[in-house]
Amino acid sequence: MAAQFVQTKLKGDKVVLFIKPTCSYCVMAKEVLSKYKLKPGHVEYVDISARKDMSSMQDYFLELTGARTVPRVFIGEECVGGGSDVAALHDSGQLKGMLQSIGALQ
Repeated sequence: MAAQFVQTKLKGDKVVLFIKPTCSYCVMAKEVLSKYKLKPGHVEYVDISARKDMSSMQDYFLELTGARTVPRVFIGEECVGGGSDVAALHDSGQLKGMLQSIGALQ
C-alpha cells in the first residue's frame, strides 16, 4: 500500500518531495527549490509524518532509493536524494538543467 501511494505521486514532469515538516533537511530542500520559478502544479510536498504507513513508506524508500530518510526528492521519476543532495545539485548548477529537462520551470 505504501509503495502504491509513492508510485501514484511520481510523474515524469513533476518534482515530488516526501517530507516531515519538522525535519531541517526537508526545510533545506524546500528552500533550495523555492529559488526556482516552477510551473504551477509541477511541485508537490507530501507530508508523511501523520501517515499510519509512514514506516512502511520509509522502508519502501530504502528499497527504491537506498535510503529511508526524508526528504526523498524525486525529479520526474528519478530520486536525486535528500536535502543536502538537492543543495549540492543547486550549487553545481545541475539542478536547473534537471528541472528544465522535465519541463517544470516557467
